[in-house]
Amino acid sequence: MKIIKSCEFDSFWKNQNIQKDDSKTEKTVKKIIADVRVNGDAAVRKYASKFDKSSPLQLEVSFSEAKTALDKLRANDTALVKALEFAADNINRFSIKQKEQFADFEYENKQGLFTGQRVIPVQRAGVYVPGGRFPLFSSVLMTLIPAFSAGVDEVIFASPPCENGLPDSKILGAAAVAANTAGIAPNKLRIFAIGGAQAIAAMAFGTESVPQVDVIAGPGNKYVAAAKQFLYGQVGIDFIAGPSDVLIIIDGNNNAAVDLAAADMLAQAEHDPDARARALVPNEEVAEQIETAIEKRLESLPTAVTARASLKNGGLIIIYKNMEDAIRITNKIAPEHLELQIENAQDWIPMLKNYGSLFINPLSAEALGDYSAGINHTLPTSGSARFTGGLSVRHFLKTVTTLRCTRGGGFEEAVNAAQILARAEGLEAHAQSAAARK
Repeated sequence: MKIIKSCEFDSFWKNQNIQKDDSKTEKTVKKIIADVRVNGDAAVRKYASKFDKSSPLQLEVSFSEAKTALDKLRANDTALVKALEFAADNINRFSIKQKEQFADFEYENKQGLFTGQRVIPVQRAGVYVPGGRFPLFSSVLMTLIPAFSAGVDEVIFASPPCENGLPDSKILGAAAVAANTAGIAPNKLRIFAIGGAQAIAAMAFGTESVPQVDVIAGPGNKYVAAAKQFLYGQVGIDFIAGPSDVLIIIDGNNNAAVDLAAADMLAQAEHDPDARARALVPNEEVAEQIETAIEKRLESLPTAVTARASLKNGGLIIIYKNMEDAIRITNKIAPEHLELQIENAQDWIPMLKNYGSLFINPLSAEALGDYSAGINHTLPTSGSARFTGGLSVRHFLKTVTTLRCTRGGGFEEAVNAAQILARAEGLEAHAQSAAARK
């Protein structure tokens, strides 16, 4: 793992963030998108045969399959189902609270000018959750529940088929938990056994089997990310996800903080070799202590091979000079997850601007946010926290504006001002349209 001083950071970071050419992936994804657009289900099945574990003739999966999967899971692993239900309840509570922050209003801006907004859920949302080496059934809760809480009429849920032609059984069971927790009718959730870029294209355009959606959310590999990027505009998206990352700030020689930082860096590194685990520390001694603590934990870690590859590829410890220096570096990195294992964290928070989710004090493990505390783990990566936050109910809502006019001084002034502005721009018909209201 690389250790650098803050004076080296800017040049190091500039070299780290050079855009990599991935024309092969782009070419493949564009071909899939074009094929699905023209050939619909036939193209989806063709790419399932090529990339997935099976190519089911029937793409849609009955909600009863999700209920059956949950029943089997409950019989075989009661503790897991209880944990899923606990997490789902917390996510649902948090999502409902988020929805309450988006409100309709109308007020009289000036006499006769009533301006307002309406918050409207999209009619149909698409949600994608990958299978892969580690089926992310926790992501099912994180993506479906905010859509339900937003009040979306219908949610189209896609996940890759296994050998039996169905999505992973834990993913199906989690979908049933999400629906049960949110209290939605089964006909508001339609499940499809489709994976990869072809799933994103199918939801964006619609096929014989898959309804067209208004917005697509959820994580995925580089092919899914590229498909979302290319199809933005045809359909709304949450954001483009890249490799997961964490940045942990430590402010002193605290053995407990050192060990917690090591534990949390490994929790990030075990995702995959591209995951990025980083720490900001006040001196070289703490940096070395973290390295030692990581090595000790790796000895008994079942995912050590992946974690070691991740730390070798992108593990980073930066030695900062002072609080201002650490904050500057943090805002430049714009981490997906930001942990504050420091005293007086409240003094730092107002100056920290760029992060996907903030974990305040040593007890606030990223893993709790990933799974069970209620906040969403679908977060901006690759520095995109500079301009967006994580997945929430807002991704399934539209905030639209309204104007209602009556006779009055403000209305008369607005008509006159509109005529002057329109004629100054050379748009006479606009001016006449405003004048007609007199």
